[in-house]
Amino acid sequence: MSAMNRQTADVAVTIGDLAREGRAQLLRAGIEQAGRETDWLLEHALRRPALDLMLNGAQVVEGEGLRRAQALLARRASREPLQYLLGTQEFCGLEFEVEPGVLIPRPETELLVEAAVRCAGMKPEAGRRPNIVDLGTGSGCIAVALAQRLSLAVLHATDCSAEALRVARRNAQRHGVAGQVTFVEGDWLAPLDPYGLAGHVDIVVSNPPYIAEREWEALQPEVRLFEPRIALAGGEDGLAVYRRLVREVAEYLDAAGWLIMEVGQGQAASVRALIEATGRYGAVEVRTDQGGIDRVVCAQKK
Repeated sequence: MSAMNRQTADVAVTIGDLAREGRAQLLRAGIEQAGRETDWLLEHALRRPALDLMLNGAQVVEGEGLRRAQALLARRASREPLQYLLGTQEFCGLEFEVEPGVLIPRPETELLVEAAVRCAGMKPEAGRRPNIVDLGTGSGCIAVALAQRLSLAVLHATDCSAEALRVARRNAQRHGVAGQVTFVEGDWLAPLDPYGLAGHVDIVVSNPPYIAEREWEALQPEVRLFEPRIALAGGEDGLAVYRRLVREVAEYLDAAGWLIMEVGQGQAASVRALIEATGRYGAVEVRTDQGGIDRVVCAQKK
């Protein structure tokens, strides 16, 4: 009888039982790092450090701790993302709260933050407070990371999801930048109208949805079944939101302001062409991530 079924049979379940059978359960589900993820889930469920669990494998687990562990392992075996189960994800060296309904921050998006910091440094006037807008903020990871690095910056972050904005505000509070970032609900640039930002924004950053319809079914189950589709699906060719942003953002940028966007694999040339077709931008730069993929497009307003 497996440890996952023993609770109802009144048979003792040890930490070692949970670890062994949890790994087997995750392996059967096709999870590559089954051992490591089982250890993380047991640490989280039992609220004990890894070394303690390793040294006390013969200790019996019961009650709420056992139920939490079994439930988390079952949810991971269904391919629910590990980050949703643990409740956090690291980004730019900071720990961010995440939950179902909010896009999980990716390491490649850190390149977007680096590009924005560099562009902000190109306007070095003493004491100047740059205006930065983050469109589709999700967990708030981009806006919060920028606020941490650019202490003089004034940030506005938008999202159409009230749920995501609740998480983003908690993350801003967590990292001490709640007074520096204004979160507003609405469709891309539309909720910024009352703030008088048109023509005065130094940098607009965005990680818009860019998965093409034909690519959707090939995504990992963790992404396809659990992460918010609205934050991922970019229309038939994946470029629907870019077409809109390259037109509308230009009205918000000040002279020589920057539009900085993350793009999907193979999309950089198409996004660059969309930018150039507007006639509103001059210099266009493309930045490559650690995997050699053109990942970030930076366009400076004429």
